[in-house]
Amino acid sequence: MYNLRTRQRALALLGQGLSFNGVSKQTGISRSAIRSWLTRAEPLPRMLEPDMCPRCLPVPGTPTAPAAYAYLLGLYLGDGCISPHPHGGYYLRIACADAWPGLIRACEEAMGDVRLGSRVHILQKQGCVMVTCYGRHWPCLFPQHGPGRKHDRRIALEPWQQKIVDAYPWEFIRGLVHSDGCRNMNWTTRVVRGEKKRYEYPRYWFTNVSTDILRLYTDTLDKVGVEWRHCTRAGKPYNISVAKRASVALMDAHIGPKY
Repeated sequence: MYNLRTRQRALALLGQGLSFNGVSKQTGISRSAIRSWLTRAEPLPRMLEPDMCPRCLPVPGTPTAPAAYAYLLGLYLGDGCISPHPHGGYYLRIACADAWPGLIRACEEAMGDVRLGSRVHILQKQGCVMVTCYGRHWPCLFPQHGPGRKHDRRIALEPWQQKIVDAYPWEFIRGLVHSDGCRNMNWTTRVVRGEKKRYEYPRYWFTNVSTDILRLYTDTLDKVGVEWRHCTRAGKPYNISVAKRASVALMDAHIGPKY
């Protein structure tokens, strides 16, 4: 397996007039591999940016496009997974319902911004699509990856991730709501002057089995001044409700319904 930088160097040597044999001797790359690169329309996924992970540098940095990363992190914690490729590297997959084409586009754009140079693919499934992108370092960018289901293991942000979320809290909240949340109209009845009347009001819901992910959501809501409350199922926190008028207005200004 050769990375993109090695491939480009070999092709540059060919451009300087060296023969296949000469480039092979100088670089240690087989002549058949070099020859195939001249005719390949684009590099294989395993050639793309294997050495360009900001977390693997001698002084680790943060991902490019931090706002897009905060949004993608929210989507990943809700409906994402990372799976190994049979020949090396990993696929990041985010499940998005067919009913929300705007969400699918937003996810595709965020994934492309975070992983520059890798193609993003839309794989149609029954009732949903899997927005998918290959990369060797997805576990570096999403260290919450691990065996089993998310709610069966501890989920906590690394300090560098928390700094991004602190800088872009609404993007993180939007990703969580777009994955495991919704905005709908709730209703109740009140007796006014002896007459029962129905009242409707908007509410945001967020549902996740992981108490750690629920806490990440509510901690971030606290930081942006959104009031919330737990709605339990079988005595356990399960849903997070935002129903106060001022808080719903704040969520509407930054999140809004899925589209």
